[in-house]
Amino acid sequence: MSDSASILGAALNHDSAIKHTTGEALYIDDIPEPRGTLHLVPGYANAVCGQLRSVDLSAVESATNVVAVLRADDVPGTLDISPTHAGDDPLLAKDRIRYFGEPVFAVVARGYQDARRASRLAKIDIDSQDPILTVENALNAQSFVSESRQIQRNDWQGAIEQAPHRLRGTTVSGSQDHFYLEGQVSLAIPQEDGGVHIYASTQHPSEIQHVAAQVLGLPDHTVTVEVRRMGGGFGGKESQAAQWAVLAALAASKTGQPVKCRLDRDLDMIMTGKRHDFHSDWEVGYDQDGRIAGVDIHMASRCGCSHDLSDPVNDRAMFHADNAYFYPAVRIRSDRCQTNTVSNTAFRGFGGPQGMLIAEQIIQAIAHERRLDPLDVRRLNFYEHNDRNLTPYHMQVEAFVLDELVEQLESTSRYRERRKSIKAFNSTNPYLRRGLALTPVKFGISFTNTPLNQAGALLHVYKDGSVLLNHGGTEMGQGLLIKVAQVVAAELQIDIDQVQISSTHTGKVPNTSATAASSGTDLNGMAAQNAARTIRRRLTAFAATHYDVAENEIEFHHGQVRIADSSMTFSELVLEAYLHRVQLSATGFYRTPKIWWDAETARGRPFYYFAYGAAVSEVVVDLLTGENRVVAVDILHDVGRSLNPAVDAGQIEGGFIQGMGWLTTEEVWWDGDGRLMTHAPSTYKIPACSDRPAHFRLDMYTGSENIEATVYRSKAVGEPPLMLALSVHQAIADALSSTSDHGELPQLRAPATPEAVLDAIQSLRTL
Repeated sequence: MSDSASILGAALNHDSAIKHTTGEALYIDDIPEPRGTLHLVPGYANAVCGQLRSVDLSAVESATNVVAVLRADDVPGTLDISPTHAGDDPLLAKDRIRYFGEPVFAVVARGYQDARRASRLAKIDIDSQDPILTVENALNAQSFVSESRQIQRNDWQGAIEQAPHRLRGTTVSGSQDHFYLEGQVSLAIPQEDGGVHIYASTQHPSEIQHVAAQVLGLPDHTVTVEVRRMGGGFGGKESQAAQWAVLAALAASKTGQPVKCRLDRDLDMIMTGKRHDFHSDWEVGYDQDGRIAGVDIHMASRCGCSHDLSDPVNDRAMFHADNAYFYPAVRIRSDRCQTNTVSNTAFRGFGGPQGMLIAEQIIQAIAHERRLDPLDVRRLNFYEHNDRNLTPYHMQVEAFVLDELVEQLESTSRYRERRKSIKAFNSTNPYLRRGLALTPVKFGISFTNTPLNQAGALLHVYKDGSVLLNHGGTEMGQGLLIKVAQVVAAELQIDIDQVQISSTHTGKVPNTSATAASSGTDLNGMAAQNAARTIRRRLTAFAATHYDVAENEIEFHHGQVRIADSSMTFSELVLEAYLHRVQLSATGFYRTPKIWWDAETARGRPFYYFAYGAAVSEVVVDLLTGENRVVAVDILHDVGRSLNPAVDAGQIEGGFIQGMGWLTTEEVWWDGDGRLMTHAPSTYKIPACSDRPAHFRLDMYTGSENIEATVYRSKAVGEPPLMLALSVHQAIADALSSTSDHGELPQLRAPATPEAVLDAIQSLRTL
């Protein structure tokens, strides 16, 4: 039996860990298919963009075992499935093609292979147009998905002009495919009265419910969406899971039979959005010591063919263009470029990594120009607990812990000693160079869209004392369910095994927000805590009345309930309460306090608090081939009072490795015609187990707890660790800079593929 002290902060196994390793965990494709299940595969034109002249699907319709073929005209309700209701995300293309791979129709057949073969038989004639493919193309054509936005504080122009030193630079960061292990998949089962039940691999069940109802021309209550677990999401299943779930629902409604839509890896990578790639120009003014006086940043991102979530992604990039550094005067502009590529979407970090890379490159550039250690320039420009604590968007930075955290990591990682040994190594190796970097992370926690910062929970206590919990968060491998179960067990002072969390279900907890923005535990944990406290208050009130004692004489502890001088088990009290008709079911609700944002004035508090961390990365680079390898990593990360250190450690390590992939190997590439070339594991390189360095030290910072009233003063840990990998990119640049005795800084884009490294070496030779 566990008490509160042992449940909270315990390194408990992920609730599905054994099921994952044995193969017993059920994903959508593992659900036994109901009798008569049909299979849906989308079809697309062999073109990049242009008006649809004609669509001949006769061969598709007459193909073996084909039951139905869906077109845009078959939609009885609204064709648009945009997550922001922008009207630019049709379920199926109707008049024109905007990117290579845009679905034009969907085949429904008795077998998956039947549908797949039939989808290739369409004859689609396109009046092709010249595509806009890159950020540069879009800027020249003034092609944007939305209006540019700007954040400004103080006289940035005067500060830069009057500063003793000035630098200009460009930061280029590439896209990234989500590459979740479980691809996009949904199973839709028709119900009575025209309704449909959808099993979906999604981070946002309520959005799918709402969009499906709109497409079907039905009220929301006729559609239910259920999610037990996902094989990864990373943002790729926040908005873009809707298209495939809704197609399955539409087909189920049309045929009256269950329909499954499962994209193969090629279709998944071609048809789904990715991380926004950025091209950003900047100028900075600073003094002799490297202290920043003013900054001007112009960001431009490739958003793809539609809005999707590009506005909040780019907003967050602007919010994080400071990372951990105080800018006394600043202007940050953002252009959201519309291109003829698949619409980019949410990805772990949600624009934050792209913004923070700019900040780190500014710091590194200053350090090299002044011949200083970049770590010293970083620390000099940290936010401080005085008048240097205001962000560009006028939010005060409170409880800034990076001074102490970085000092601790600098010591434990032996940063200064390693600097010296690396310098000695580089002086005797003409072809291999080592690099080292320590970079910090300050990441804001909350949805920047304020209404999304709410959550609900439903808690049932059965008469035997067992507990069933449902909430709006979804499990994608990150350990959300076990954390929320720990919260409930701690509140009721029962063993964790007495708490069962059921599948996320729109029919149990309505109007849920996406499991995203690192807020899954913050929101759903608090909602579940509130529900559990309601149950505990009812049991306490009942026991006080029934046993004629004061409520302060009742104590829940270690699976027991002490009532004055006597004691009984939690289960015994629950049964007694049931026999006396006490309600043993409760809902819980939570809304994040304090946050607000005024887009018109670019002022506000978009985040409840900040999560912090820092990493030291050491790399080795082959100057002849451009190959590079991370050889050592030391991480110190702030998670507040950890609810589950084992789960948090997994998130930190996994996030770092994923960020390392974005910055080194994961290159998304379209050819000159706009066709995606990196659409399979054979052409797209995510990190493998062998890419994890042998030296990987991970510690959690214990010097503080969350000053805000989060669930047991914990801090979010989903997204912030990804940005720790910025140290890898900085270390590669450091290694290359050693070829000029650190007199020049290479123009190193991300990802730092061998080609990018060789280009950077060439740029040093031409300086």
